[in-house]
Amino acid sequence: MDTNIDNKSKKLEAVLWSIALPGFAQLLNKSYIKGILFVGLEIIINVMGNFNTIIVLSFNGQIQEAIEQTNYLWLMFYPCLYFFSIWDAYKDAGGGKEPFSYLPLAFSAYFVTVGLIFSPRFTIFGYLIGPMWLPILFLPVGLTIGWIIRRILMKINEDNIDEAPS
Repeated sequence: MDTNIDNKSKKLEAVLWSIALPGFAQLLNKSYIKGILFVGLEIIINVMGNFNTIIVLSFNGQIQEAIEQTNYLWLMFYPCLYFFSIWDAYKDAGGGKEPFSYLPLAFSAYFVTVGLIFSPRFTIFGYLIGPMWLPILFLPVGLTIGWIIRRILMKINEDNIDEAPS
């Protein structure tokens, strides 16, 4: 039982450090080259996309200013780097062994990117959401669609196994 708790704790630790900053979990898992690469890419994309400025402006309700500061061509790389880093950390910690378990994070990367693309114009109840909040709102959509597609593929795979001749 303690081993099971340790394994779950290691996976959770990897995911949480990767959420904090892509590459941290890889460094924790002693994958130094990947870790340094992810941290370096995070810094480059963050700086070139003006992401920290966007975060500060968005938290202060200055959405139009955040939009004006956003370098969309750079920031569009961020969701894929971010979610791939989380997935990689989770796998390195022993997770992700089930078939198609990557799909929710992969679809999250797609949908967060789409949310970023539409963020300068997309409004909800007349309110402009902006380049930080709209991608975050698209995250549960990506997770849900990825999970649904995973369940469908698992069911198809299960049905094919059941129908296979013995």
